[in-house]
Amino acid sequence: MNLTERIDALVQLGQQLSNDINILQDAIKLSYHENRWFIEDNSKKAITAIANNFLQKDRLDHWLTHYSIVNVSTQKKIGLILAGNIPLVGFHDVLSVFISGHISVIKLSDKDKQLLPAILKLLYKIDPRTDPYFEIVERLTEYDAVIATGSDNSAVHFEYYFKHVPHIIRRNRNAVAILSGDESREEIVSLGKDIFNYFGLGCRNVSKLYIPEGYNLEFIMEALHDYNELVLHNKYKNNFDYNYAIYLLNQDKFLMNGCILLMESEDIASRIAMLGYEYYSSNNQLIELLNKRKGEIQCIVSNRIIQGLQTVGFSHAQEPSLTDYADGVDTLEFLIEL
Repeated sequence: MNLTERIDALVQLGQQLSNDINILQDAIKLSYHENRWFIEDNSKKAITAIANNFLQKDRLDHWLTHYSIVNVSTQKKIGLILAGNIPLVGFHDVLSVFISGHISVIKLSDKDKQLLPAILKLLYKIDPRTDPYFEIVERLTEYDAVIATGSDNSAVHFEYYFKHVPHIIRRNRNAVAILSGDESREEIVSLGKDIFNYFGLGCRNVSKLYIPEGYNLEFIMEALHDYNELVLHNKYKNNFDYNYAIYLLNQDKFLMNGCILLMESEDIASRIAMLGYEYYSSNNQLIELLNKRKGEIQCIVSNRIIQGLQTVGFSHAQEPSLTDYADGVDTLEFLIEL
């Protein structure tokens, strides 16, 4: 298949997913059966985001204007070790390999084994020529390059194990949000989507707030209480209760509103059902703080324009575009240059 044919197949896939998301209903139900974090609404949210943000003709064409993609004379096998923290989190890697003309050798996460195979079957029905571009395996044995996503601990092993081939190794990252102190209640509620979407399990979920000195923390907690239905989910509630008990036993200082715990912390990452915050005194100090921690930050969320920082607006953290590469590493350029 040439590039135009691959794009056409992807666009048709996007159209089918947009027109009838229930075409994947069996896979969605099986995903929830195997992983209780993957509630139906979240799987559908991920599928819809892929259809709308990745598989539209104009978006694909605009993305590819930045690259020179030629028909590869020898296809490379690209080993993909996918994460499973939120539904279909590895789809962008699979898409990038397909666009580049290479072959994806996919090691699925045990937490997300249903959705991607179902989408690839749908793509096969659209154009059977896509079939040789995807191999799903239990273990990577044959590969020319590797893209692996995991924890900081697993990344150390990945770096060693795949040192003999070109590779991208991704580590833990989280999103942070910057508040100015002038936000309305509606804006904080909007920010709640960045905190709570997918139960806060994604690398683009906000896990920490940077707030100006003297900010009214109760104002945040009252607005975020709009998401209190989260505690109806058993796994989320268990995490909330566990963290609450630990902080009480340790006599830590924190605020709670029934669905999240707010605690002052220098850490970027936070536990499920917990949100950290840190005060800043000036924009210069804030920029210095963030630049020191940029290796831990996936994206910065703010409704402010802050010179020197690239930000996304409230409620948009979990709506990455095709050019929002994980860890800031251009996956498609890496693949083209192989």
